[in-house]
Amino acid sequence: MTDAQRMQYLKIALVVLGIFFIFGIYIMMMWVWPSGWGWTPRQPEYEQMIMGLYATLGVFLIRAAKNPLENLSLIWFTIWSSIVHGAIMLVQALVDETERANLLGDVPALFLVAAVLWYLMPKRHSH
Repeated sequence: MTDAQRMQYLKIALVVLGIFFIFGIYIMMMWVWPSGWGWTPRQPEYEQMIMGLYATLGVFLIRAAKNPLENLSLIWFTIWSSIVHGAIMLVQALVDETERANLLGDVPALFLVAAVLWYLMPKRHSH
């Protein structure tokens, strides 16, 4: 893949992920698959906090899509925070039997976000 193609796909990925972070996490957590995207028992304060953080990140990812090279720190933050968040949740889901559905829900989704963005990042502008 050429650098130009990579950049074009990165811009698309940033918009798609931004929209998902703004709307999709809420939809997945509340309606589509609460057991795979939330925690048991439900914790409204946690849900509001996590959705607020991801919605804010989503807005900034969409803004970053206009010029990803000027927003590398934000993109790398998204990559690394997704890895860390996913790893912590992976351990928690393995330890707590009531959270096993997260092993097929938000845990792999976070690793996928990190992998896609990492793959699409310009190679000459590494972390």
